[in-house]
Amino acid sequence: MTKTHKKADQYNDPNHNYQKYWLGRDYEHQAEVMAFGKLLSGKHFKHAVDIGGGFGRLSVELEKYADKVTLAEPSQQQLDIAKDFLKDNKEIERKLMQADDLKYKDGEIDLVTMIRVMHHLPDPSSEFNEISRVLSEDGLAIIEVANYMHFRNRIKHLTKGTKMPLEPVDIRSKKFKTDDEIAFVNHNPKTVTKQLAHAGLRVERILSVSNLRSTKLKQTVPMNVMLAIEGILQPALSKTFFGPSIFFLVSKAS
Repeated sequence: MTKTHKKADQYNDPNHNYQKYWLGRDYEHQAEVMAFGKLLSGKHFKHAVDIGGGFGRLSVELEKYADKVTLAEPSQQQLDIAKDFLKDNKEIERKLMQADDLKYKDGEIDLVTMIRVMHHLPDPSSEFNEISRVLSEDGLAIIEVANYMHFRNRIKHLTKGTKMPLEPVDIRSKKFKTDDEIAFVNHNPKTVTKQLAHAGLRVERILSVSNLRSTKLKQTVPMNVMLAIEGILQPALSKTFFGPSIFFLVSKAS
């Protein structure tokens, strides 16, 4: 089995429909759309590539900021679902592509997004190097990180008197911790910052996203209220890495 097929296995499983996963997750989706708006407001790009964008959930949003949008996804099943999901966005192209093997020339792309992919990458160095390679000199990338340093984990480690790990933490259950299963990790954002720098990428801005992610809150607090609060918290809590999801806006280091 090739590296590419192994990485996409879960998302090629007919029993795993990633589009259905997002049912009931309107708050999380809108929080990510909001983060795009905060990071990309007033900017426009020639070509945006949504790496690992699944069925195109956020590719649609990128049309607001770019002349051309490509959904680059390693799962053929997700691209097939995207064909229907994007039926009203026919100009978004769909390409079978792996994040560590982007089929673009050096400096060809001026906006890259990679959202909800890092949790499958215990070592993202190859992916970061590829993003750095294809990004134009004045281009930008938005890279989302599943954050191990979120508030609840910090309370847990403080209570136990243990240090926050610098290395990625495998959060799979014991049943799924096998080489045959797709990786699922949370990262320390401070470590990710160093990994980005090693790949020649400089962090320009950080947002803490999905800060109110809670089943109870979503059941009791109106969506518009949650999003209004989220809009305030995203920049306010960025330096503390409070939320479960961290958005990095990065550029090529000069």
